[in-house]
Amino acid sequence: MTKQDPRPLTLRDVSEASGVSEMTVSRVLRNRGDVSAATREKVLQAAKRLGYVPNKIAGALASQRVNLVAVIIPSMSNLVFPEVMTGINRVLETTDLQPVVGLTDYLPEKEEKVLYEMLSWRPSGVIIAGLEHSDAARAMLKAAGIPVVEVMDTDGLPIDSMVGISHRRAGREMGRAILEAGYRRIGFLGTGLGLDHRARKRFEGLTEALAKGGIEIADQEFYSGGSALAKGREMTAAMMTRNPDLDFLYYSNDLIGAGGLLWMIEKGYDVPGSIGMAGFNGVRLLKGLPRQLATMDSCRDEIGSLAAQIIADRMKDGGEAQSIELTPKIDFGDTLRRG
Repeated sequence: MTKQDPRPLTLRDVSEASGVSEMTVSRVLRNRGDVSAATREKVLQAAKRLGYVPNKIAGALASQRVNLVAVIIPSMSNLVFPEVMTGINRVLETTDLQPVVGLTDYLPEKEEKVLYEMLSWRPSGVIIAGLEHSDAARAMLKAAGIPVVEVMDTDGLPIDSMVGISHRRAGREMGRAILEAGYRRIGFLGTGLGLDHRARKRFEGLTEALAKGGIEIADQEFYSGGSALAKGREMTAAMMTRNPDLDFLYYSNDLIGAGGLLWMIEKGYDVPGSIGMAGFNGVRLLKGLPRQLATMDSCRDEIGSLAAQIIADRMKDGGEAQSIELTPKIDFGDTLRRG
C-alpha cells in the first residue's frame, strides 16, 4: 500500500500552535524584529514540537524541492559508512538526484541540528542512519513530507521506510556459534554502548544466546576515540592481563578486533585453539591480515543501494514505503572454530 506523504507544515500551523500571528512567527524564525523573550520561546517550542523547518528556498522556488538527497550518518572515519555511501552513489548517479552528507558523531543533539539545516533546503528525500532519534528529530522527519529511509537497523519501527539488518539477531547468531565451538569464558570489547545503539543491540543478542547456554560474559572493556587498531591492542592486553583464562573475545567491530588479533599473534597465542576471536562488519580492508578475523558482513553496500532505490522510486512514481531486512552470515575466518 502506497504511503501518503503528509502535508508540509506552514507558518500558519506554527501560528495556531503558539497562539501568535504569522508575522510574529516569521520574525522569530528569521531571528528578526522586536519580539519578547517569552513570545520567542513560545514560538520556538511550538515549531520544535510540530517539527517545523523554515524553507530557505526563496521566491518562485519556495514551493518546490531540490534534487538533493540528505544522507545523515554518524561518521566517515568509520569504514562502515563510506561503503554505504558507495551503494547510495551507485543508484543516484543514474538519476537526477545528488546525495549531500551530514555527520552527527553519534550525538542526538548534533543529529537534530544537521537534520534541521538540511531540511531547510527542501531535499527530495532523507537517508538517515539508525532508528533511534530524539523527539524533535522524529517530528521533523515526520513533518517533512518527503520519503525517509532509516538504514542499518531493523530492530524497531520506522518513521517511513527502513533497510538494514537485525543487530540483535546478528548477536544471537554469533553467540550460538561461540557456544557450538565449545568456548565458555568470553570477554566483550567494544565502543560505548550508550551512543552506538546497533552495537548495544548486538551485545544484547549475544548475551541472550549465551544465557540460554548457561554462560555469562566474564569481562568487558570499552573505549571511545582514538585509533581503533591501537585501542584494540590496548584493550585486549588489558583484558588478558586481568583474565588470562578467557577463551574467546568478541569485539563490537572488526577494526578493534584486528588490533586485538595482531596483539595475539605478536604474543604467540594459539588462535583459535586456546582462544577464539570475532568482530563485526566484514571490513574488506582487513583481508590482508596474516590471519582472517571471524566476522559478519553487515551488508553495507546493499543497504545503501536499496535505500537510494526506494528514494528514486518514490520520486518517480510515488512508490511504497518499505521495510527490508537483509541477512548477514558468519565468516568463520581463521579465528573461530566450527562447531
